[in-house]
Amino acid sequence: MELKKNYKFWFATGSQDLYGDECLSHVAKHAQIIVQNFNESGILPFEVVWKPTLIDSTSIRRTFEEANADEECAGVITWMHTFSPAKSWIAGLQAFKKPLLHLHTQFNEEIPYDTIDMDFMNENQSAHGDREFGHIVTRMGIPREVVVGYYESKEVKEKIASWMRSAIGMVESKNIRVVRIADNMRNVAVTEGDKVEAQIKFGWEIDAYPVNEVVDYVNAVSKGDIDALTQLYYEKYNLLLEGRDPIEFKKHVEVQAGIEIGLEKFLKDHDYQAVVTHFGDLGGLKQLPGLAIQRLMEKGYGFGAEGDWKTAAMVRLMKVMTAGKKDAKGTSFMEDYTYNFVPGKEGILEAHMLEVCPTIADGPVSIKVNPLSMGDREDPARLVFTAKEGEGIATSLIDLGHRFRLIINKVDCKKTEKPMPELPVATAFWTPKPDLYKGAEAWILAGGAHHTAFSYDLSVDQMVAWAEAMGIESVVIDENTDIRILKNELRWNEVVYR
Repeated sequence: MELKKNYKFWFATGSQDLYGDECLSHVAKHAQIIVQNFNESGILPFEVVWKPTLIDSTSIRRTFEEANADEECAGVITWMHTFSPAKSWIAGLQAFKKPLLHLHTQFNEEIPYDTIDMDFMNENQSAHGDREFGHIVTRMGIPREVVVGYYESKEVKEKIASWMRSAIGMVESKNIRVVRIADNMRNVAVTEGDKVEAQIKFGWEIDAYPVNEVVDYVNAVSKGDIDALTQLYYEKYNLLLEGRDPIEFKKHVEVQAGIEIGLEKFLKDHDYQAVVTHFGDLGGLKQLPGLAIQRLMEKGYGFGAEGDWKTAAMVRLMKVMTAGKKDAKGTSFMEDYTYNFVPGKEGILEAHMLEVCPTIADGPVSIKVNPLSMGDREDPARLVFTAKEGEGIATSLIDLGHRFRLIINKVDCKKTEKPMPELPVATAFWTPKPDLYKGAEAWILAGGAHHTAFSYDLSVDQMVAWAEAMGIESVVIDENTDIRILKNELRWNEVVYR
């Protein structure tokens, strides 16, 4: 998917006027060179924009207010080239409402041992100035990322690039609108949640519509449009008839084409970026949306099954955060289904009844038409495939009644030992870190859901940064997880986030 806005990040350099105009001209030139180096590196996913040196509270406040007002500004990178008195930054930081990264670098990589004098020391004192700035940001309790190192290094640029994607998630979160077609699956706890608090915390709008308002859109789709999209399906995907009559098979596929076109028009007309469905309330739909939802997810929409609006919003958020990423491997809604406990081959088989995003597919993607016991409708068409191998993260946003918690688990995606020809759904197979036993225990202790928003293309640190910016708790399950320590962390968090 592509972002609608051409996001940029501002580069703000701090200094003061005690060292004279020549020093300030050097400061400005050095900052421009750093920005040029960033933009020409090919590592950062978004453009960095140089801003004039900030030397007093008025210019600092004005710059941050302008950053707030600029819809294309997704965040500000600050660097204190010289000593910049931190009280000058208070008003600007109080006004600032976007992501902040504190770059702790300096223009020279090495101390110029033979020529260094006090003029050089006064001009190149980031080790001094950045500590002053860091103190005031900490005292004000403002979430930010701190990146330390020489600006030309690849590692520094990669850390900034990673933060940029978290920042996009922070900024875009307020633009997420989820439509609930019908309601949550009856008596299920984990898909419920406080929608008002979610809008306060994350900016998400979660609305409900009767399913038949969507059915009206589906029924209004022309036969010509259905035929054209069905033809695209037949050209793009393999067909697994498996003994079904080709004409009858195609009729089932055409139903999903109509749902895709009608549902997408509904989402665009009403400005929604994520959708939930529930097999228990399908109204006039002939099939549970399957292939249609998979294709919409591929286009960038979020999705959650059985009314799970939190996961739908998280899938959308994570797709936005990975938008335009080179060699992206995919992001999808997912569900834990069943375990493999064979020693040395442990893992969780991931799938859903129908709705797994084909961006995570490895190899051919096929169309199947199979019965579905839930929903009391005709056999739905769906895309089937197996997922890619590689590291990823599975996330679960849960509502604990008095706060939200984001659980983030690193997972290792693998191929299953054998094919599963009788299973008519898309699948993934992964082993959670640190292993199946501790990973599953930690997930359950933390209260994780059976639905997840999964991605190959985001890191634990990026999701932690997003959670921190939203002011919510995050719990990480990875190779360093120790159950005893995790239990203590959960107890401490009860105090910190209450």
